[in-house]
Amino acid sequence: MTISSSLNAGVAGLAANASRLATIADNIANSATYGYKRAEADFSSLVIEGGRGTYSAGGVRVTTQRLIDQPGALASTDNPTDLAVRGRGFLPVTTESSVLNSIGDYPLFLATTGSFRTDEEGYLRTPAGVTLMGWPADPDGTIPTFARDTGSGLEPVQINVNQFTSEPTTRIALGVNLPATETEFGQSGDPLPLSVEYFDNLGTSQSITINFTPTVPAAPGSSNTWTMTLTDSASNNAVVGEYTIVFDNTRGSGGTIATVTPVTGGAYDPVTGDFQINVAGGPIDINIGAAGTGIGLSQLSDSFAPTSISKDGSPVGNLISVEIDANGFVRANFDIGITRTIYQIPLIDLPNPNGLIALDNQIYATSNKSGTLFLWDAADGPTGDIVSYALEESATDVAGELTQLIQTQRAYSSNAKVIQTVDEMLQETTNIKR
Repeated sequence: MTISSSLNAGVAGLAANASRLATIADNIANSATYGYKRAEADFSSLVIEGGRGTYSAGGVRVTTQRLIDQPGALASTDNPTDLAVRGRGFLPVTTESSVLNSIGDYPLFLATTGSFRTDEEGYLRTPAGVTLMGWPADPDGTIPTFARDTGSGLEPVQINVNQFTSEPTTRIALGVNLPATETEFGQSGDPLPLSVEYFDNLGTSQSITINFTPTVPAAPGSSNTWTMTLTDSASNNAVVGEYTIVFDNTRGSGGTIATVTPVTGGAYDPVTGDFQINVAGGPIDINIGAAGTGIGLSQLSDSFAPTSISKDGSPVGNLISVEIDANGFVRANFDIGITRTIYQIPLIDLPNPNGLIALDNQIYATSNKSGTLFLWDAADGPTGDIVSYALEESATDVAGELTQLIQTQRAYSSNAKVIQTVDEMLQETTNIKR
């Protein structure tokens, strides 16, 4: 009966608009929730075939979805581990309960933003317990190769706030002027000492003592020749290198290195000016300057002067801060001025972000509708970059939601009027019998 179908259509309209009202209420309630993605109700008609001369109302169907692919604006903060994704992609996160249970195989969830701070165990998590995950770096700061189609290599990011670090010295560059007068006939031939500090593999300060001994000729004249002897304090002052250095005395090239002949130690490269010695902790490259350049060692005038000594390495330092760059590298800054990479945060991309399953605290789980995931380096491939000191604001447009609220209220009232009209018509039908 067509009048009954009208009643059913009115009831379906009430239910559909009630669902739409629920999405609007949720959106408005979360208008200040960071990372919230607005929900939307879509209506579609239901058509019922009627006979000739009659029409049956099918009513309306409602489907709801969350528009996860619609980003919100970014708001700046003062916390370096407040993170937001600018562009396509999701941050890998897990739950606090899985971290506390130390299950090892952490469930993978996705988020677009989060205010992460270290907890009592150093894990970066939000106040709601959402914990950031990343690929751990090797001790030298490099990121190993992990599978990109699974999150099995991801671990909760843990910052050891009491962490110490050091870097061993692997290279020393010497800039020293040797007095040309010391190689002349009649000089004493006493060695000229120079001590250079370096840091061993444990960050302990050690030293290489370098003695420059001039070769004094037996007859009037100058030899322009020196013996450079290097001893290592970590090896009980054992000799780790000895070299005979002859300086040029010709016009235009006077005072520059002519030849370097090793007695012990690694071979001298006249192009780069490098040779290698082995101290107790391992090899160290020493640069004394390329032959004929005047850079590094020189022999001029009558003064012994270290002009420049540079080296890498550092002593033990304390962790003072952690920052995350646009490519997702988590870098620890130490008070000795060095920075070390400790994690990399990838970005997850899927074919259909709106097919994700929305969970509490603005996190999402994959589903068959979302498609297979892939882990990209941030700012690589289709993904955007990671912005620190920022949070993604709610995607709710309050003005738009209030407009829809008015429309929904009108539509609900109209459907209620249909039911009221059907009720009155049925009442008239009942009165016919009387």
